[in-house]
Amino acid sequence: MDPSISLVIVGLLSIACQFLAHRVKLPAILFLLLAGIIVGPVTGTINADALFGDLLFPIVSLSVAIILFEGALTLKLSDLSDHGSMVRNLCSVGVLVTWLVVTPAAHYVLGFSWEMAALLGAIVTVTGPTVIMPMIRTVRPSTRISNILRWEGIVIDPVGALFAVLVFEFILAQQDAALHTLYSFGLTLLVGGGLGAATGYLLGIALRHSWIPHYLQNTAVLTLMLGSFAMSNLFAHESGLLTVTIAGFILANMRNVDVEDILEFKETLSVLLISALFILLATRIQFEAILNVGWGAVIVIAVVMFVARPLSVLVSSIGTGLSMKELGILSWIAPRGIVAAAVSALFALKLEEQGYPEAALLVPMVFLIIIATVVIQSLTATHLTTFLGLRSPEPNGFLLFGSSVFAREFADELKENGVDVIVADTNWDAIKQARMQNLKTYYGNPMSEHAERYLDLTMVGTVLVMSPYRQLNPLVTTHFEHALGKEGTVLGLTNNETGTRESHQVSDKYARKMSLFDVGITYGYLASAMKNGATLRTTKLTDEFKFSDFEKQHGNNAIPLAYIRHGHVGLFTTTKKVDPKAGWKIISLVLNGSEAPEKIIDRDKSVEPSPAT
Repeated sequence: MDPSISLVIVGLLSIACQFLAHRVKLPAILFLLLAGIIVGPVTGTINADALFGDLLFPIVSLSVAIILFEGALTLKLSDLSDHGSMVRNLCSVGVLVTWLVVTPAAHYVLGFSWEMAALLGAIVTVTGPTVIMPMIRTVRPSTRISNILRWEGIVIDPVGALFAVLVFEFILAQQDAALHTLYSFGLTLLVGGGLGAATGYLLGIALRHSWIPHYLQNTAVLTLMLGSFAMSNLFAHESGLLTVTIAGFILANMRNVDVEDILEFKETLSVLLISALFILLATRIQFEAILNVGWGAVIVIAVVMFVARPLSVLVSSIGTGLSMKELGILSWIAPRGIVAAAVSALFALKLEEQGYPEAALLVPMVFLIIIATVVIQSLTATHLTTFLGLRSPEPNGFLLFGSSVFAREFADELKENGVDVIVADTNWDAIKQARMQNLKTYYGNPMSEHAERYLDLTMVGTVLVMSPYRQLNPLVTTHFEHALGKEGTVLGLTNNETGTRESHQVSDKYARKMSLFDVGITYGYLASAMKNGATLRTTKLTDEFKFSDFEKQHGNNAIPLAYIRHGHVGLFTTTKKVDPKAGWKIISLVLNGSEAPEKIIDRDKSVEPSPAT
């Protein structure tokens, strides 16, 4: 097949697999592996070795370097201290326990040499957020367990990868006949660590002082990072992976250096590289190699799932106060992910050249562990958390996109009534105000890859789009409709142009989403009301004080926003009639009398909601 056609097929399959995973709420790694096996060993349509020839190893090396650099950019020292001793222990002591358990199992059961067994043990210490996040959203463990698993996946990704790189470097150092093993390994650490630290520091200085034009920053950082990777390999054989990992870590932890734009660019690039890499590497899997692993693979997988993980959790939990039920959930949910597969493929390619026959079994073994942990745990974790009584109820929290004065006050009123609320915005000043009100916040684009890692939607069942960003609001609405699925609710404020400009006409489906509170309630209306002294209040209805009495008391000066009935929060909208009863609580916006802004409504529109000013 024409190489260009093969590459296009890989690209199309990558996007299709990512999209399918997004729709069905499963880790993309499963679909990518399946696609690679189908177009590879099953049909013979694509073969990575035939497609790239001698370029395969350099391409995989550079791709893994970018993936590790991007992962290291997310590793901040504050993460190790800000998210509890359990996360810190799992990403340090837990990694060592897993390695010490899996290594002898691989040696004695699979017949791997100690070097290869140690490498396999190091690789499978990595879980990773790309497989943890979809599982958490589906399983819905308790908030404490969810936070531990989520932050473990984020932090252990680069930590485990760095550990695996060090083991790999030590194995290669033993192959150097001219130098002593420890000297060669020390040289690798010195060059990789020194050049990585220097690269990260110099890049940080350049970014801090804006020496690189903003439009060139992403490209410059990527190019210089790959340059340091290649230079490091020249000075010390295969030390480049250590260099880029250290460089990303240093850059992420420098003060007054903004890496958010760079991280977003690298995350986008990493998604593309990881997707394509997985499919290409899966085409190299031979069924004979899987069969050669034998039944020993089942035993090693069992050791990983039933011995190494529970033991690492138990040791890491000393002094944390976690219950046995919570430790049981943590012991069971630990799917292996993308970084494990990527580095294993790279290491296998290199070690095959160095004369390690077991290297051909490394990738099939890692892939089998990935598939087993992801599939088995995805199918059983929900039942286990339910049985142990640690499954959270249906998501009933709120995510507010927009941190205006009204949004902050509304979030605070919901919080006072026991509702979980997160406020998200791309405006730092607005988010800063929300933090000062002690609200949970997310600063950034809630649709970004960064949000996939850091924005915890476990308890979010409703998204309210209340920002002034008219170009972004429809995208956010569509994004969270897919992210939350049929169980979620996404609503927004109406805008003031749908009735006057033909170019601003929206579909009836989207118009129904723009139905919050009342006809004519726009972002501008709420902003003006708050500026004029409007306040938010919670009123409890009784048999003596009914909703009709509430309306008589306030007249047109009160706009009902939400109601709370037996712990359930509902919203007043223009598309649904609500008849509040005694015992309900009503959250309303009480206007400041004569200074209240006027609602301007397009009464010619027959389909609600589509008001305009």
